[in-house]
Amino acid sequence: MSGVRRLGARWRRRRPLRTRLAVAASAAVALVAVGVCAAAFFVIRYELLHQLDLSLTQSATRVIQENRGEGPQTVAGECRYLSAPACAQIVPADPAADPDAAYLLPVATPVREVAAGKRAPYYSNVSRFGQPLRMLTTPFGDGRALQVALRADPVEKGVQQAAVLLAAVGGAGVLLAGLLGYAVSRTGLAPVARLTSTAERIAATRDPRHRIELPPGPPGRQDEVTRLAASFNTMLGELEQSVSSQRRLVADASHELRTPLTALRTNAELLARGDRLTPAQRERASGALGRGIREVTGLVNDLIELARDEEPLPLLEDVRIAEVVEHAVAVARTHWPQTPFPLEVGAGAAEAVRPGVPARLARLLTNLLDNAAKFSPPGTPVEVGLTAHDDSLELTVRDHGPGIPVEDLPYVFDRFYRAEAARALPGSGLGLAMARQIARAHGAELTAGAAPGGGALFTLTFGTQGPPGGSHAP
Repeated sequence: MSGVRRLGARWRRRRPLRTRLAVAASAAVALVAVGVCAAAFFVIRYELLHQLDLSLTQSATRVIQENRGEGPQTVAGECRYLSAPACAQIVPADPAADPDAAYLLPVATPVREVAAGKRAPYYSNVSRFGQPLRMLTTPFGDGRALQVALRADPVEKGVQQAAVLLAAVGGAGVLLAGLLGYAVSRTGLAPVARLTSTAERIAATRDPRHRIELPPGPPGRQDEVTRLAASFNTMLGELEQSVSSQRRLVADASHELRTPLTALRTNAELLARGDRLTPAQRERASGALGRGIREVTGLVNDLIELARDEEPLPLLEDVRIAEVVEHAVAVARTHWPQTPFPLEVGAGAAEAVRPGVPARLARLLTNLLDNAAKFSPPGTPVEVGLTAHDDSLELTVRDHGPGIPVEDLPYVFDRFYRAEAARALPGSGLGLAMARQIARAHGAELTAGAAPGGGALFTLTFGTQGPPGGSHAP
């Protein structure tokens, strides 16, 4: 039995899904068709025999009523013909009381037992006159039994004809089941075939712009395969967006790296001819080379972090946001000594705790503060506020610079995007993109807008939930 099971499993592994589905559907329909035909055969056979038994019972009742008090004898013997009435004979319990003439129907021990009242009436199949007979043996009274028989070959012929007809119907049902199984597999797996074709085309061309055609209809009434195809299309859209984003990242990074790398090469070539330079020139070239190396190193590090689709959160802990803000503001005051950084922490915000990585949150706040200070005229403050609102925590960073033009607002968090007014300022255009990435990884939302009275306003909102999929450190 285990060998048959292994053979079946090997056959299933070597056959495509369409063939397996067609065979399964065909087998199920064929099994139902054969089962129905078999059940119909037994029902027809039972009904035909039941009708014959009812005829024998009626004939026996009539003979009993017409021959009350008669002794053992053959009452009627015309049953050898199809249209003749039933054969009937009266048999005593004692063989010594048999008549001189031979009985027409066979008399066996069970017949004597019925006559003696030792056995219940019964039906039996016998053969006489070269024809099959159906016989009923029933008590006649006073130690006698009555045997009644009718030709059974019409019933047998009817059963045979029903068997042939139902076998033909069953065979046609099996053939139809095969056709239906093939049609079901072909129709049901058509979306899967399209999905497979699309996946193979994408694998061959490496182009995720292909999509699977979906049948029309509302999304709520789509079947499972159509929903699978729709999910695959959504996945392709995400893949296309990811590939496009990576390509833009590479293109933008190559553009941004070209200038500092050219400056590095120029300064390096200049220092290579140091014997022709004055000490002041060598010092300036060396300082420019060091600044260029630091700029390229920072840009490369930022690119490595931004190249990840999600901010890595290997270990979370409960972070008191106010402490991180105070630390970031202290660092900003050191980096930007000419810019005041007033900090206001509202009631309930000082003790507010959120799960996160302190170093990454500090990097987020440093990027916001550096961006605000870069656009603020010397001496104008960068206002930082932390307030608690119901279940949320809100951090605002507001500068008094030129603000963000309306046409630039949708793009301020894009990688390498720099407004016209910022082209001459230092930076790579990655700080705000990294800030939003860190914010989203911590379950927060970072937005930018115009501040009342001028300047830019950045708002970081923490909800009650922690980072998606994160877990607290023990």
